[in-house]
Amino acid sequence: MSTWNCSAVIPMILLDANVILDVWEPDPVWQAWSSSQMRNLSLLHELAINPIVYSEISVSFATPAALDEKLADLGVVVEGIPRPAAFLAGKAYVQYRRKGGTKSNVLSDFFIGAHAAVVGCALLTRDTRRYAAYFPGVRLIAPPSHLVK
Repeated sequence: MSTWNCSAVIPMILLDANVILDVWEPDPVWQAWSSSQMRNLSLLHELAINPIVYSEISVSFATPAALDEKLADLGVVVEGIPRPAAFLAGKAYVQYRRKGGTKSNVLSDFFIGAHAAVVGCALLTRDTRRYAAYFPGVRLIAPPSHLVK
C-alpha cells in the first residue's frame, strides 16, 4: 500500500465511481461533463481511486487485470486507504446514523470522503450531499448545483 501526499508538486484528485462510470457506460446526461473534467484535471493532477471505488467499478469486468488495463488507459492509479481515513469513515458513519440516517449501503461514501479528508485531496464527484455534510473540509469538484437533479 502506498501513501500519497496531495501537497506534492502534482496534487492528486480522488475520483468517485459515478464519474468513471459516466465515461465508461456512457451516461447520456453526464458523459461529456465527466470526461471533460477528467481530461482537464489530468493535465495538472494525478487521478486516483481507492479500493472502495475500485470495487464499485469492477462489476462489469471479468478479471482484475481487465479493470487494471482500463484504469491504466485512463491514467488512473489505485491508492490504498490510510488507516486514519478508515477510522474517520467509521466515525462519520456513526454520526450519520445518530442524525437519523437509515440507509445501510452508504458506508462506501464515508470511506471515500474520509480518504480525501485525511490526505487533503480534492474529490471529483457528482454526488456532493454526504461529502459536503460529513467532510466539509474536502474540496469538491462537482457540476453546478442547478445541473444536478
